[in-house]
Amino acid sequence: MTEHPLKTQLPLLPHQPGVYRYLDGGGGLLYVGKAKDLRKRVSSYFANLERLTPRIQTMIGLAQGLEWTVTTTGNEALLLEANLIKAFQPRYNVFLRDDKSYPYLRLESDHPFPRLTLYRGDRREPGRYFGPYPSSSSVRETLKLLQRLFPIRQCDDAQFAQRKRPCLQYQIRRCSGPCCGKTTREVYGGWIQEVCLFLEGKDTQLVEALTRAMWGAAERREYEEAALLRDRIQAIAHVQERRRVNLAAPGAGGREMGDGDLDVAAAVNEGGGCCIQVFFIRGGINLGNRAFFPRHAEDLTPAETLAAFVPQFYQDKLPPPEILFNATPEEEGWLRSALAERRGGAVTLRVPQRGPRRDLILMAEANAREALARELRDQGALRQRLEELGEVVGLASAPERVEVFDISHLQGGEPVGGMIVLGPGGFRKDQYRKYGLKDLTLPDDTARMEEVLTRRFLRLKKEEEEDGEREKEASGGEEASEPSSASPSPPPPSPPPPVAGRGEWPELVVVDGGLPQLNAALRVAGELQLTGVAFVALAKGPERNAGRERLFIPGLDLPLSLPANSPVLFLLQNIRDEAHRFAIGFHRQRRGAERLHSGLDDVPGVGPARKKALLRHFGSLKGVREAEESALAEVPGLPRELAKRIFRHFRGQT
Repeated sequence: MTEHPLKTQLPLLPHQPGVYRYLDGGGGLLYVGKAKDLRKRVSSYFANLERLTPRIQTMIGLAQGLEWTVTTTGNEALLLEANLIKAFQPRYNVFLRDDKSYPYLRLESDHPFPRLTLYRGDRREPGRYFGPYPSSSSVRETLKLLQRLFPIRQCDDAQFAQRKRPCLQYQIRRCSGPCCGKTTREVYGGWIQEVCLFLEGKDTQLVEALTRAMWGAAERREYEEAALLRDRIQAIAHVQERRRVNLAAPGAGGREMGDGDLDVAAAVNEGGGCCIQVFFIRGGINLGNRAFFPRHAEDLTPAETLAAFVPQFYQDKLPPPEILFNATPEEEGWLRSALAERRGGAVTLRVPQRGPRRDLILMAEANAREALARELRDQGALRQRLEELGEVVGLASAPERVEVFDISHLQGGEPVGGMIVLGPGGFRKDQYRKYGLKDLTLPDDTARMEEVLTRRFLRLKKEEEEDGEREKEASGGEEASEPSSASPSPPPPSPPPPVAGRGEWPELVVVDGGLPQLNAALRVAGELQLTGVAFVALAKGPERNAGRERLFIPGLDLPLSLPANSPVLFLLQNIRDEAHRFAIGFHRQRRGAERLHSGLDDVPGVGPARKKALLRHFGSLKGVREAEESALAEVPGLPRELAKRIFRHFRGQT
């Protein structure tokens, strides 16, 4: 048996912690791994290939290059590995497909009457943050509860500044009316303190304070106020009873620990799939749960899956002080140390065997199994529908990649294009593309569709040529670069991180519209000499009646009308609606940005912060336009000279 060519590089590897990277013959990244001892870890791959999983055996068979980066500590290696996996998405790594930031509840601190809002991002805006929550729906559900319990405002700052009389929320006692002077800052501040106690899970303190206030109101014979407080106490107790998790602290004799912050993660690997269910518990309150389906984890044990999942999951979020698992992750000590370093405090990793924490694990496992079964059923149904769609449009097999294009505009203004991607695993949202159309001379949607398709396939051809040149250079006998030596710095830019969807050609393209849009697509295919790509057009039925869609297929004289109960029709409607949603969302974004740009962005010296201050102060762009120079000068932080410039700009003066 021929010796693997990479074995000659093993003596060059240092006995130090770091990250190693396997490359294919074209320099593409196959796999990223971490090690406390690089030489020992990489050598283990070649000591007994038969003991490796089939996935890793395949990877080793393809590997033609090896690079490594030495780090000063093992924790740095673990964090660097997670960063590289997220950035490069190597095809043989367990990869967590989690491209969304987690939402928080943000309590504003830069307004005299603060409000609670859903917030995503890096938490640089001033205020207090509660969470993270597993989804935006969890945040909105919490906001609904708070609106029933505490009369804090829900309107945005612009509405608050413009309002002259109380809104309906005030009439139904879900707002205390601060916009119209119906309450004072001191009273409103008391509401905010109660909200904070509620969100922190300190409902015992909150109920005690409300109970004292209730009896005080009764002693003053303010019986209506006392009754309102009584009802709020009962409502708070009822709500928190449903949300609270009973956490018995170890060694506390079953005493309830009400302020527990922890995550519960259970991995289930069954039926050729993998699911990890995570429950978020903060202040003893269950904020909700979320299911994850990591890629390439099907052949791993739960312990191996969790070891790959944890560093990626906590890469951009602070871990809680306690994390519960259904299996002990591999290299538990290494993970604990890295998480503690990220948190800035101790992190306990535990696999509970009894008690309330064990019940939480069993609940997470049950949810993971149910979610995995549902995911596998959905994938199987989608694969079957794709096979049926392939048969309808004349493909030899089910399309692995379907690209759908749509055009959106408002009476011809601000036209944009959108592309969505569908595969056997569902919508591939990381590969959606937006197209801004700047040529306003294009007469109609047919011409716009032709431009979007031309841009898309010219880009694919260019990427294909670039990849071919790179592969040609790599196979041209050039000497491989000297392996990287000890250096804690990030790896060199080669190989470049792959862009999701780069160079991937679709088997099927669906354009929104009828025969004119299909003919436009076929013209693009002819001019660019495209092969292996099928085109169809989907149009609504007579009078744009959804459910009677017509499918235009090249070679057919008449459009195809599928039965109303056809699974293929349902699939086409689903992807058409998703393309509409994506394109319309982009169009609204562009239109809104254009409306704002036409005002303040053309004034030199007005940046995002000052624009926000102006809009908050006057309530709207119209208010800024109509403001006098003296009123503009009263905006905090706005220089007098800039106020004069803004005033002259909106009056058409130079």
